[in-house]
Amino acid sequence: MRVRTASLDDAAEIGRLLKRAFPTLMASAYGPESLAAALPVVTKVNTDLLKSGTYYVAEEEGSGRILGCGGWTFERPGTKEITPGLAHLRHFATDPAFARKGVGRAIFRECARAAATAGAKMFQAYSSFNAEPFYKGLGLVPVGWIELPLAPDITLPSVVMEGPIRTG
Repeated sequence: MRVRTASLDDAAEIGRLLKRAFPTLMASAYGPESLAAALPVVTKVNTDLLKSGTYYVAEEEGSGRILGCGGWTFERPGTKEITPGLAHLRHFATDPAFARKGVGRAIFRECARAAATAGAKMFQAYSSFNAEPFYKGLGLVPVGWIELPLAPDITLPSVVMEGPIRTG
């Protein structure tokens, strides 16, 4: 597997990955009604992230198949707000067939390296309930809970997680 910067050319395959990943991986943490409302939004590719230069894909060597995606921004999701030294982890997903096999961790390492180089000291993530153990394993801790706004009249209960950026 190799991790590389995503581009707009990856949009269709990332979209397919999101549609495979989120319904499967989120089903253990959210009820059918919550999922029915959230999935059309969370499975949509964020083209701003693809253009950011700070969004990555992990692809299978040889085939080039995208196994996972994720990235970071200085801007807080849904706003233009920037807090000096704070980077936000964004839209991580892993193909369910490759969950817990190091795909997300490899993408996270690239995020940490790049964010630290850009001057970030801390990461913050708005984690779905099912992803909380993943972020804990990376050194982030829960600091609160929010109703994450996804669209008008659609929110998703989520965990706010934070931790120092470590590149080693």
